[in-house]
Amino acid sequence: MYMQEEMSMLNLRTMNAEDLPVFKKWLRMPHVAKWYHEPLDWIEEVEKQDSAFCWIHHFIAEYENKPIGFCQYYACKDSDELWGGYTEMGGSYSVDYMIGELDCIRKGFGKEIVKQLIEKIRCHGDAERIVVQPEQENAASCGLLLSCGFVLNTENDIYVMTI
Repeated sequence: MYMQEEMSMLNLRTMNAEDLPVFKKWLRMPHVAKWYHEPLDWIEEVEKQDSAFCWIHHFIAEYENKPIGFCQYYACKDSDELWGGYTEMGGSYSVDYMIGELDCIRKGFGKEIVKQLIEKIRCHGDAERIVVQPEQENAASCGLLLSCGFVLNTENDIYVMTI
């Protein structure tokens, strides 16, 4: 586990076109591809982040100025996902995240990425909650969400954090 001051060196910066090659590489890696189905859809979202998908906030996670992962957040009302009724409640946001670099897995970076995403979402005046639905088999992601303060809504298999 990296020490806390080292984690503060993790930075989320806005993703840009120059990040596409590393993003595409990560999507092909077995530890990412297992959970990020439909890689062409993910690539299209990033390629059209200034147009059709401008409602999604895409970021590259960097540690010591080296790209190590990807994350994003969005208001649920802007997507076509119902989120088990949370979308119609208003104030719901969702996040996605990945550690792309194999040597950065299980070192606390995922938790720090989620914490930083939570803080970004808190800056939105309408934000009331964050909802996330990892695959149940993704024990690492489910555990990470619980460790960040999310609670599992067992009726919908959705992790929820009130902010």
